[in-house]
Amino acid sequence: MGITVRELGGEETDSATELCWEVFKEYEAPDYTEFGTEEFCRSIHNRGFISQLRYFGAFDGERMTGVIAIRERGHIALFFVKGEYHGRGIGRRLFERAEKECGEKITVNSSPYALKIYRRLGFKETDSEQSVNGLRFTPMEYRRKKQDGADG
Repeated sequence: MGITVRELGGEETDSATELCWEVFKEYEAPDYTEFGTEEFCRSIHNRGFISQLRYFGAFDGERMTGVIAIRERGHIALFFVKGEYHGRGIGRRLFERAEKECGEKITVNSSPYALKIYRRLGFKETDSEQSVNGLRFTPMEYRRKKQDGADG
């Protein structure tokens, strides 16, 4: 069965949060202090934070394999793919789906682990690595390529 990507309903955000936490612990947490890991866990379980997001999920049949969440029509807040699905184009498909909901510019605060992934998607660093509340990140930006004949 092929991978499908769709917007998640409100009842699915708990599953999306668990996927994000599971992948974060395996791939991101090694680059963070204990305080930073705890801060990430707090943020993804904060109802005020998650209520601001639109979630999109990738599915292999009924199994959720990846998640991207955007806010304010242009900022990627969460972007995770289960390890056994890395390298299969799922992240790119999630990004392309989310991109349809965003304006010309998309921003992200990339973790150290995801820098290469965002660069492959066309993001560029806009500043050097920073750390806030124990969370390490590099601000990045993506500019949608203008279509031939498009205004502006």
